[in-house]
Amino acid sequence: MLGRVSSLVTILIFAQTGILNSHHEAAHWSCDSNTDTHVQAHFNPGRITLDGQVDDWKDIDGSAFSVLPALDPDADKAYNGGKMTVKASHDGKDVFFMLQVDGDYTYSEGYSNKTASVAFMFQIGENASYHRMGGCEEEPDTCMSKSCKGHEVDLMHFSIGTAIPGRLYGGNLLDNSEGNGGDRFGHLVDLYCWNPHCRYLDGYGPSVNDTGAQNDWTGTWWHSSLTHSGFIKDDSPYSSSNQSGAYYFEFSRPLRTMDRLQQDAQFTIGKTSKMSVAFWYPMDGKPWHGSGHFSISCDWILLDILPDSSELTKVPQRSSWDAATAFSLLFSVVAFCISIFVGHRVSRTKNIPFTPMSNL
Repeated sequence: MLGRVSSLVTILIFAQTGILNSHHEAAHWSCDSNTDTHVQAHFNPGRITLDGQVDDWKDIDGSAFSVLPALDPDADKAYNGGKMTVKASHDGKDVFFMLQVDGDYTYSEGYSNKTASVAFMFQIGENASYHRMGGCEEEPDTCMSKSCKGHEVDLMHFSIGTAIPGRLYGGNLLDNSEGNGGDRFGHLVDLYCWNPHCRYLDGYGPSVNDTGAQNDWTGTWWHSSLTHSGFIKDDSPYSSSNQSGAYYFEFSRPLRTMDRLQQDAQFTIGKTSKMSVAFWYPMDGKPWHGSGHFSISCDWILLDILPDSSELTKVPQRSSWDAATAFSLLFSVVAFCISIFVGHRVSRTKNIPFTPMSNL
């Protein structure tokens, strides 16, 4: 129990203060955003399996983004590993995401800031801005659901320092039974915030705790240098360091959740939501810090949850029963008309008198 409390306190400290001391933007912050860029989630039932192997994504189109420092989005300071590809899909119940970004393999078990890490951010409140993660002007001691109403954003953060490649993390029975968005096994956590200094696990907050909250995310990771599947913890570090290749991250969560406190974004088929993706990496072998992340844009990116295209393009066709019925009706009318015509002709024919053979 003591270990669980210690773990939870560590998560909360990281969530609430881990970026507090270092979240300082460049003096002249400016943004040349890609507000017209869309990530499209098409309807693909039965297509995606969360296992780190991304062959099932190869026929799904994605969007490639330059990865720039979040606090100073200068193209000259872009992540030197290249662009990040973002793909999305849905099956009518869950939405799926795949992230691909090049990077030499590095893994230090138990040290999340020495390995790659990713996060999603989604707009919840109508006034929630990308800039300053919701943009509420309140300080940590005054930010509350009432004072920051309308500035809510939904977060998911995955640090792979304790996660085995190819295994699933996120929502689990133990943490969900305690009513929070934590993940004691792999640190794939479900959070919400109003600004960088007011960030909490789902279910926790400055004024109220909701025992009905849960972690709605599931995810896994992989690197192209890994040579086989079925890893266990004893196989750590799973591959040799500094091998070139690409990281792959796969995630899913329900389109709609049971959230009642504006802590989860809600997705609707046929609607557009606002999102962003962040990426941490130990550049030059140096551990990353909370605000030292890269982002795919300096403003919201649009996420389209598209309906089933076959339903939109389907042309109504007559059934075979309708065609047969119409033909039978036509045939019956023609036969009826012919019978009337023949009867009429017969009735007008002159009678031929009968002549007995004896009179011939």
